[in-house]
Amino acid sequence: MKILLDESLPRKLKMDFGVGNEVWSVSDKGWLGKKNGELLKLMIADSFDLFVTVDQNLQYQQKIEKLPLTIAVLCGADNRRSTLQNLIPLLFARLNDGDLPNVIEISVI
Repeated sequence: MKILLDESLPRKLKMDFGVGNEVWSVSDKGWLGKKNGELLKLMIADSFDLFVTVDQNLQYQQKIEKLPLTIAVLCGADNRRSTLQNLIPLLFARLNDGDLPNVIEISVI
């Protein structure tokens, strides 16, 4: 799976996605500072499968219902790696369920 991490996420979070996934940060791609609409176009052109963010407003700012990728919104108490890495197993469990909407929210129950 080809995964892009939003610039609001800690770069070291890439290490928590396990082997078998190609994980990039927005910084790795040279896309820092891109607006959401432009970023979505770049992700589609680069064939990303999953965009991981903490931006809970993204789904209300962009037309995302027909995108060929999934956006995962991590809803943690803060943006620290130690907090967000606990949500990664929940994210993969949700991805494995299949039949995903374009936006999924991942939080601790």
